[in-house]
Amino acid sequence: MAFIQLIEYTTSRPEEVAEVTAEWERASQGKRTARRVLWARDRNHPDRYCDIVLFDSYESAMENSQLPETQEYARKLGELIEGEPTFRDLDVVEDHEL
Repeated sequence: MAFIQLIEYTTSRPEEVAEVTAEWERASQGKRTARRVLWARDRNHPDRYCDIVLFDSYESAMENSQLPETQEYARKLGELIEGEPTFRDLDVVEDHEL
């Protein structure tokens, strides 16, 4: 079953977050199990962001989380955000084009 992880956080340093994310993408090339990432900003709260990460399954997401490159990314991201991120783990029930 497909799986989505939402990671919501607040930062006043989005350019640095983008740099750290690009660094993770380069470092995890060929290893990561994340299939797609959307990065969104909350229109009503401009310092609030959400990463929407798509995986083939919950198990592949957990595998991705254990990569040293992902661990390093999380550490660096933690230095750029205010407070703790909020995680939402979602099993995809239905997926279709409109």
